[in-house]
Amino acid sequence: QVQLVESGGGLVQAGDSLRLSCAASGRTFSSYAMGWFRQAPGKEREFVAAISYGGGNTNYAGSVKGRFTISRDNAKNTVYLQMNSLEPEDTAVYYCAASAAWAVVARRPDYWGQGTQVTVSS
Repeated sequence: QVQLVESGGGLVQAGDSLRLSCAASGRTFSSYAMGWFRQAPGKEREFVAAISYGGGNTNYAGSVKGRFTISRDNAKNTVYLQMNSLEPEDTAVYYCAASAAWAVVARRPDYWGQGTQVTVSS
């Protein structure tokens, strides 16, 4: 069982930066690939970024590539999402997720956090 708690959301202006954090419980954090997803009002939840167990591999959605950076600190059981050059279209609830299998972290994570709101004003 893994419990995930996101933080760092808020209201920012277009062009600003924001860093989300996701703290995981348990002593097996490094056994999970981690991902970030988001859900905008009226839209389905979508994949944003993922990082492998040790951080050696990352994967991004095309809409955020070059602007967002996912990273992890296994000593702190935490995964981060650095978001730069934010756009109003990035407004959504952002969810952290964990997957025992890297191959499916972007599609079927095993665990989800409760989400944190990010609002980008124009």
